[in-house]
Amino acid sequence: MRVKFALLAGICASVAAFPAAAQDTTSDQTTEQSNDTARQQPAASLGETIVVTAQRRSEALQNVPIAVSAFSSEALEAQQIDNASDLQLTLPNVSFSKGNFTSASFTIRGIGDLCVGVTCDSATAIHTNGSPLFGTRIFETEYFDLERVEVLRGPQGTLFGRNATSGVVNVVTAKPDLSGFHVSGDAEYGNYDSIKAKGMINLPIGDTMGVRVAGFYLNRDGYTDNLYDNTRIDGRDMYAVRGSFRWEPSADTTFDLMGYYFREDDDRMRIQKQMCQRDPTGVLGCLNAKRAFEKTNGNSTLASILSSTEFFRIAGIPAALQGLALGSVYDVNDVYANSVEPSDVRQVYTAYTPKYYADELQIQAHLSQNFGAMNLSLTGIYQDTNVDSSQDYNLGVQDRTGFATGLATLAALTQSPTLGAYFQPIYDALTPNGPTGELCTSEPRTDGRGAYEGFANCSSVPLAYDRSNQLQTSWSGEAILSSDFDGPLNFLLGGIYATTTVEENSYFVNAFGLDWASGVVGTVSAAGAGLPPSYFGPSYYRNNTMDFKLDSYGIFGEVYYDISDRLKLTGGLRYNSDKKSVTARTTFFNFFNPFSNDGDPFDSPIVPLTGPSGLYDADAGTPGQQLVQQRNVSFNEITGRAVLDFQITPNNLLYASYSRGYKSGGINPPLAPVFAVPESFSPENIDAFEIGSKNTFANGALQLNATAFYYKYKNLQLSRIVARTSVNDNIDANIWGLELESVIRPDRNWMINLGFSYLHTEVAGDQYFSNPRDPGGGDPNAVIIKDLTNASLCAVTAPTAGLAAAYVTGFNSNLGLQGPTSFGPNSGLASLGAFSVCSALQANIPTGSGIQVLSPGVEVNLKGNALPQAPEFKASAGVQYTAEFGGGVTLVPRFDIAMTGTQYGNVFNGNVNRIAPFVQANAQIQLNGPDKRWYVRGYIQNIFDDSSVTGLYVTDASSGNFTNIFTLDPRRYGIGIGFNF
Repeated sequence: MRVKFALLAGICASVAAFPAAAQDTTSDQTTEQSNDTARQQPAASLGETIVVTAQRRSEALQNVPIAVSAFSSEALEAQQIDNASDLQLTLPNVSFSKGNFTSASFTIRGIGDLCVGVTCDSATAIHTNGSPLFGTRIFETEYFDLERVEVLRGPQGTLFGRNATSGVVNVVTAKPDLSGFHVSGDAEYGNYDSIKAKGMINLPIGDTMGVRVAGFYLNRDGYTDNLYDNTRIDGRDMYAVRGSFRWEPSADTTFDLMGYYFREDDDRMRIQKQMCQRDPTGVLGCLNAKRAFEKTNGNSTLASILSSTEFFRIAGIPAALQGLALGSVYDVNDVYANSVEPSDVRQVYTAYTPKYYADELQIQAHLSQNFGAMNLSLTGIYQDTNVDSSQDYNLGVQDRTGFATGLATLAALTQSPTLGAYFQPIYDALTPNGPTGELCTSEPRTDGRGAYEGFANCSSVPLAYDRSNQLQTSWSGEAILSSDFDGPLNFLLGGIYATTTVEENSYFVNAFGLDWASGVVGTVSAAGAGLPPSYFGPSYYRNNTMDFKLDSYGIFGEVYYDISDRLKLTGGLRYNSDKKSVTARTTFFNFFNPFSNDGDPFDSPIVPLTGPSGLYDADAGTPGQQLVQQRNVSFNEITGRAVLDFQITPNNLLYASYSRGYKSGGINPPLAPVFAVPESFSPENIDAFEIGSKNTFANGALQLNATAFYYKYKNLQLSRIVARTSVNDNIDANIWGLELESVIRPDRNWMINLGFSYLHTEVAGDQYFSNPRDPGGGDPNAVIIKDLTNASLCAVTAPTAGLAAAYVTGFNSNLGLQGPTSFGPNSGLASLGAFSVCSALQANIPTGSGIQVLSPGVEVNLKGNALPQAPEFKASAGVQYTAEFGGGVTLVPRFDIAMTGTQYGNVFNGNVNRIAPFVQANAQIQLNGPDKRWYVRGYIQNIFDDSSVTGLYVTDASSGNFTNIFTLDPRRYGIGIGFNF
């Protein structure tokens, strides 16, 4: 680590990361005419002019009064920016992390996609050629054949598509070149047996038309060793192809058509590693002081709770049948007690191989028509995305030793003349080869069928895995009318309509223990009621959205007034309308399903359920468990911006701006009333103030840009996990920071990129929430309760010391349960812990005692805490030299290094949520032939092989409070060859 910091200090002694190694580029999004033709362009003798469309018209980057960074295709290749994740290594105040549910968060200035759920909007808007994307798989794919990538920092609404509170990433694809035939190709081989190929063919058709076809393919072995079976997982097998057509019937008319398809089918891991400070009591599963390479206490998990002796006793299972329990919550040897968790983030033990499938189709059409000094732009895009991922839920191998009594009891009951018919179906489905044979776990099927219908995964060890899948279709249409008058006044007027429909969005948690509890409890209940042999189905947890639709439109415009030759005023307004409708369902052990029924249990009729507004029961015979939510919400907002920019000299720009940002609210998933969560969450609003300066010195030898900003954030959307699904809340926040970017070109052969950013984020005002890692809220007199009926948590508090513990002790003794116990020293927890039943504790509080039962726990004040995924500082640098030889041959070595400072993966902060600073360094050397007709390169990425953690996911109480971490890729190196004609 000292070597890393020394290298960084040596290179970044001044400022630190400017991304633009871009060559001179011109926009093919021809809707945007320059309104700055009367203004002088900055000098670009040594530094090439970078043209962007950040304001919906072609402008030199240094003339745009917005914090925007741009990468040409050459810059992407030179800096080894292969995908969206790599952008964080060079952009100031930008971070990126994969998420737990096949999602990702691209965070700009502390604002990211912290809202999780199908009804959430993205804080960072992702665009292709200016069109907004929904549920895009762009974070899986690799960049290829691009004109450039633009990243705008700050709220966007009056210029780009739908609203974005943090910024916009606009991926501009390369368009057909009508001037001649071109072909290029690139082949690369690297460690992990990695093979990657890219290619492009550009073909003119006559004088006015042309086509371009490009694609890439990547196949490599996994980054992670599975020590359970000595295999490698987390590999890649993906490809994408893009076809483009351009027609220019006249100098004033351009028509573009683009089709894109991406597909991935491999064993990618959504979750890189699971960490935990093991809780010896089993109440929480993981403690609160640190993240360690240990496994959660299996007694804390829902599968263990519902198959335990204590739950069977509380549920009324007859004493003669309680031997069917798979263990006790007080067992010292839980299913993970003897599990070994490797300290290497690239090593895991799992008996379940990950599965990952994703694809995406995009079809986009664009028409640009000039009418003298006016331009009309019409753009439409259709998008179809699909993702389906499954992997080991606990990333560990369970020990079945404690199941012996339960498995043997089941086998014996099948021989009973009176009960054998009831228990034989469980035996056949879950233990078909007897008590010592394989154990079978339900497949996570969307039709609700599992092990009891013959759809199971069987293994010598108990399995637990999840599945996240989503099918989504979207389209949008946008029209923009802009002017390019000679006078001081110009304008832009636009409108957009967008709609997206989610046909299926499910999250499953499957486990052998859940199948077991479903069969045993359902069978005993059916037998006791004189019903046919039945189980409680489905035999796993599933939260799904059966239908979600968003209808959104916006009307927006800007005016540009030149107060003088050097002073310009920009004003913009936007009206937003967002309507969302959702039908969602939570299912879990919620209706009897006869073992002989092979139909879809979800086909039962939906009838009104007495209870909270908008909740329905999908089975008339079973109240209160299978909840279907049908809700509609709508949001309307007016936003805008005002910018004053002053061109001090042709090479020095000063600007100040105010922007009002907005992101619509959404709907939380349906949960049983015991989990008291709001039905919806509010829209976000942000007031953003920014001042900046863009400067070019020494005839282009130095570019230096600086920005300072202050955000006042209202109702920031944050996600937490309740009952194994995401629920979103709102908080207020203040954010401010500084960004410096620089490009230094001492001569035509040298280029140095430098940059630095500082960011301060804090929760504003008093905001009270319960910490899932510490439901006791630090109260030494509180008792944290693990509920034996649903594995959730609550906290018992009292006004005097010892009173809460005494109450729980007395109550538990009546149920045959143990009293409160300490979590031990260095646990990060001041409270005691116990297993009990929260609702019963609430119902039996002595009158006037002052005792409270708080669910999910004691609320603590988050005021002043930092926001998640908001590194306090970032610094990066890149050095490139071009050595010229005879015949036009060049040799170009390049070195890049970036450091990301301390951040937190959770708004509760603390050491357990702290993400340590990390350093990433890349290098490559490339030998180019004359005019770059051919090249050979060698590269290395992540030189220090740093296991850089970019984000955290803290699960809920029923899963054991473990932490999933997400990391950057390990060290990669290889060679590549290519040609370009």
